[in-house]
Amino acid sequence: MKEYKILIVDDDVNICRILKIYFEKEKFNVTVANDGGEAMNLFKKISPDIVLLDIMMPQISGFELCRFIRKKSNCPLIMISAKGEVIDKILGLELGADDYIAKPFEVKEVVARVKAVLRRANSTQIDDNEIYKVEYDRLVIDIRKYELLVNNKVVEIPPKEIELLFFLASNPNKVYTRNVLLDKLWGEECYVDIRTVDVHIKRLREKLEGVSDKWELKTVWGVGYKFETH
Repeated sequence: MKEYKILIVDDDVNICRILKIYFEKEKFNVTVANDGGEAMNLFKKISPDIVLLDIMMPQISGFELCRFIRKKSNCPLIMISAKGEVIDKILGLELGADDYIAKPFEVKEVVARVKAVLRRANSTQIDDNEIYKVEYDRLVIDIRKYELLVNNKVVEIPPKEIELLFFLASNPNKVYTRNVLLDKLWGEECYVDIRTVDVHIKRLREKLEGVSDKWELKTVWGVGYKFETH
């Protein structure tokens, strides 16, 4: 069984100590950082399999650190914070977080959600025999490279957004409900709410607006979404 490397980033030393104890019991290789600057250096040094990241930290915030990680890696990332407002959750997901946990939390739940995110990440790895690239007018999506080309230019995009776009574009003209998309992209053990799909679709439309009249990300009212070709 693989020993996963987890980077825990939180300025609360007690929380880090407790999480470290529990994750080590589960055979994780645990590294802890108590501020954003230290976390950046450790991320580059150890290349963790997953990051557990608090939002409110000294020096560099969790949101800034999330942006930094997403520019470097598709490593699974879960945000944790005492700030439970919907806007913080949405911003974290928009920046590319895979899940969001509000404090106070049960440590066993955190462990379970980390395992669930790792399972989903591993189950979505591309097999050599699978289709990994789709092309349309002025649009290329390469899921192996996690690369989106619009008008032959690379567009920066969080992992979950490109996974959603790739799934819909790989199944053109088929309508998928939000619940189906959550199950397919986030997994049956998903803890994010259904609005997460709407947020990701909105962000994708901003990136793809006016690119081509031969396809579009379309809302089927009362049902869900589809990638429609013309």
